[in-house]
Amino acid sequence: MQLLPSQRIKSGGAEIVYRSLGEGPAIVLLHPFPVDHEFWLPVAERLATRYRVVLPDLRGHGDSGIGEGPATMEKHAADIARVMDASEIGRAPLVGVSIGGYALFEFWRNHRDRVAALGLCNTKAGADSPEARAGRLQAANDVLERGTEPFFQSMIPKVLAKTTREMRPDLVDGALRMMRKMSPEDVAQVQRGMAVRPDSMETLKTIDVPTLLVTGDEDAMTGVNEAELMRRHISGSQMRVIPKASHYSPWEQPEETAKLLRQFLDGL
Repeated sequence: MQLLPSQRIKSGGAEIVYRSLGEGPAIVLLHPFPVDHEFWLPVAERLATRYRVVLPDLRGHGDSGIGEGPATMEKHAADIARVMDASEIGRAPLVGVSIGGYALFEFWRNHRDRVAALGLCNTKAGADSPEARAGRLQAANDVLERGTEPFFQSMIPKVLAKTTREMRPDLVDGALRMMRKMSPEDVAQVQRGMAVRPDSMETLKTIDVPTLLVTGDEDAMTGVNEAELMRRHISGSQMRVIPKASHYSPWEQPEETAKLLRQFLDGL
């Protein structure tokens, strides 16, 4: 995978790093927790033959700073707007995986005039249950006390399909390499930000741009049920399930993901 030159901006007390690939109409791709822009590169390289693909490292991930306090969805949404400003993008399709999707719900609430279309991958609209919220806050405390490695190792079976773990050790190693860029403080503040994210179920009914919902057939964290729930609430949305993929479906099956995204984007 190619190394792309990085650009840096200041946003809300944090330095946000992003990269661009290709030329043409712009699209913005947002990665999941706790990896970074590299997650999207296998897909971005396939899309860049026609599109300018903008790849931010979300606040606290990769090369981007965490700033002060929890990395809330409000902060992530403001960061995305600043990246679009710096990239001279007025309005564009935006695609997000997991936390990238959570950030896009907030972005829609605050900047819907800048959204030409949405791709919501391996994500869900509901807020955390009290148990899930408590789990995130406990995980935040644990990484500060014990370091990040046990947490990252525990994430792998949750985000990568059994097929991927058994047949593609390179994808396991790549995911861990990205994760290890995050410090304990980064992980803790991102978890705290996700724990307090607002419920977005009512937001779904307001989405009136073309929307593609993507999930993996082995995604136990969000999966088909959550995607189907969003499809029912977003008028005119379409849903696709990627086989042999879990929560990181674009990383696990980039060719299939790129094909779905290319069909969606070309049809706008």
